[in-house]
Amino acid sequence: MPNVPTAFGYAIGPDRHAVVLGGKAFEAAHAPAAGGYLWRHVQGDVAALRSTLHGLQLDDSVVTALTAEETRPRCTPHGAGAILVLRGVNLTEGAEPDDMISLRLWVEAGQVVSCGVRELKALGDVTTMVEEGRAPLASADMVAALVLRLADRAEPIVAELNEKLDSFDDALAAQSMSETRRALAEIRQMATGLRRYMFPQRDALTTFEVEAFDWVSREALGQLREATDRLTRLCEELDAIRDRAQIVQDQVMDARAEQMNTQMFVLTIVSAFFLPIGFLTGLLGINVGGVPLSDSPNGFAITCGAIVAVLIAEYALFKKMKLF
Repeated sequence: MPNVPTAFGYAIGPDRHAVVLGGKAFEAAHAPAAGGYLWRHVQGDVAALRSTLHGLQLDDSVVTALTAEETRPRCTPHGAGAILVLRGVNLTEGAEPDDMISLRLWVEAGQVVSCGVRELKALGDVTTMVEEGRAPLASADMVAALVLRLADRAEPIVAELNEKLDSFDDALAAQSMSETRRALAEIRQMATGLRRYMFPQRDALTTFEVEAFDWVSREALGQLREATDRLTRLCEELDAIRDRAQIVQDQVMDARAEQMNTQMFVLTIVSAFFLPIGFLTGLLGINVGGVPLSDSPNGFAITCGAIVAVLIAEYALFKKMKLF
């Protein structure tokens, strides 16, 4: 059985005073006179949202868009309003922030209808504003407030990624590279996941601005531009994080290659140093007649002396060639 959706709503007047909508008033409410608007939110799974949204007398195409299984940030004008799909970071304990949560909106002159499948903390921030008497003045201002709170919640995640990259820079300076490559891959993956939705979200908000609905005031446009700028800065910061992560990754690979080259160089020098005496001892150890000093009682001492002489000569040669 589908989950029963939870819902809340407010009738917000031009003085920012909000009246809670409950019971039958949630579905039957009308926007307050003299510039007020309604904000109604429905939370639940996709199947449970449809019946509640139909009860709000929304167009079928709007309900279909708001209850789509897969959503990406976008803005679609529809009649005198617009369908907006936004995304916010997932701050649920144990969840990955780049597993972003969708917020679907229907916005028109007298109302904002929002719905979501999972809990979004930025929504609670705006709810607190409304209950404290700081509600946005109009429906377009409500969109700007929601986008700004989404950006507020994303900024600490982006700052944390920057701090992690700084710590990797310090680790490289101290020549400590254990698990650095795996951690860098996680940072790049998270930055890419956030950027995947931030850029379309910025474009969606820009589309909402340029549609120039007659119910969007100049003040609301200013707030929407501010929200767009915040999203743009976050997108640029995510691009910078990916570039920095790539630079650190290159440094890790260079350091690893240099370490391997040094090790191979040492092994090569050792092999080259002992090659002549290995050849000499191998040659004297063959089981054929005519091996020098085989019948001499001082043969072993002479052979050892020859080996030492060869080693001294090699050492002088390698030293001159600056191989040590």
